[in-house]
Amino acid sequence: MDKTKILIIEDEEAIADLLAYGLEREGFLARTASNGADGLKELERFRPNLLLLDWMLPDQSGLDICKRVTANYNLPILMITARSDITDKILGLEFGADDYITKPFDLREVIARIRSILRRIAQAGQIEDAASGDNVIRLRNIDVAPAERLVTKDGEPVELTPKEFDLLLTLLGNRGRIYSRTELLDLVWGYDFPGDTRTVDTHIQRLRKKLDAGDLITTVFGIGYKCEKRAD
Repeated sequence: MDKTKILIIEDEEAIADLLAYGLEREGFLARTASNGADGLKELERFRPNLLLLDWMLPDQSGLDICKRVTANYNLPILMITARSDITDKILGLEFGADDYITKPFDLREVIARIRSILRRIAQAGQIEDAASGDNVIRLRNIDVAPAERLVTKDGEPVELTPKEFDLLLTLLGNRGRIYSRTELLDLVWGYDFPGDTRTVDTHIQRLRKKLDAGDLITTVFGIGYKCEKRAD
C-alpha cells in the first residue's frame, strides 16, 4: 500500500527536520520546503495527501498559501502557528485550514491530529459513496454530485472550497434537520470547538452567495442552520 504523503512548509529548519523525522518513523512519506514559493512548487511535484503549513514564512503569509491551496486543491491543511489568540486561530479555519496546532508542540499531538484529519476524510468518503454512489442531488437549479465533489448551477460549475462542499453535503444529508453551529463545526471540521463558532457563519454566508441559495439554506435563529426539504 502506498504511504501517505505529507508536505511540510516550515522555515525553521530544526522544526521541519523534527516533523519530517517523526512522520517518517510513523510510516508517512514526508518532504519539506522552507518558504512559500518552494512549497507551492513542491506541492505540484510531490502531490501530498496532507499539508503541514507554518503561519509565518519568510516570503509570504501562510494564510495566503492556505487560501491558494484551498482554492485549487482538495487537500487537508494543518496550520502550525506561534499565535495563541483565538481570533487568529479562527481566521486560519476561515481561510480553509482543517485544524491548527500551536508552537511549542508535542510531536505526538501533531501526529494524532494528522491521523484524526485523515481518518475523518476517509470516513466522509465512505459516507459519500454509501449515500450517493453515482446519484446527483438536485435542489431547484443546483446539482450536487458527491462522488465527483462537483456542484453546478444552471449547468455551470460552482467553485466551492473543500470545507464549503463538506458543509453543503452535511446539510443535504438530512434536509429539514436543524444543525447547531457546534454540531456543524464538529461534523465538518472534526472537533468540538469550545470558542467562537463564527467560522461556520462565514462558510454559510459564502455558500449562500455562491449558490444564490439564501432561501434553501436557512437560519434557525438561536439554534443554527438547516437545508429546506422543498427546493421548489
